[in-house]
Amino acid sequence: MKKFFIALIGAILLTGCGAGSYSVASGKADEGMLSFVSADKAPITVKVDGNSYDMFTVKTKAWRKDRNIKATALNTIYLAPGQHDVTVIMDGQEVHQQKIFVSAQEHKVIEL
Repeated sequence: MKKFFIALIGAILLTGCGAGSYSVASGKADEGMLSFVSADKAPITVKVDGNSYDMFTVKTKAWRKDRNIKATALNTIYLAPGQHDVTVIMDGQEVHQQKIFVSAQEHKVIEL
């Protein structure tokens, strides 16, 4: 009986110890998103601050002001918050050029 109580007390003491420390990180990424819409889904080349991205536009009919664009690798560029120079080239011609400011977690949509 004495061995049982010693084993029980030893088990309680060992399970009561919290080893290590834990930290929880939460929140959203510190980046903004940029997408483009046009009358038809079309391939475009987007130059942002000298970096070039090949992507597709989102069809205007599928996107409405009250709906969010689903951000995918084919139609969204992820940018650091701040000011950016954006140039859009479609079919070899520059169709849009603008300086934009993107905030963290903002999804900016440019209509072509």
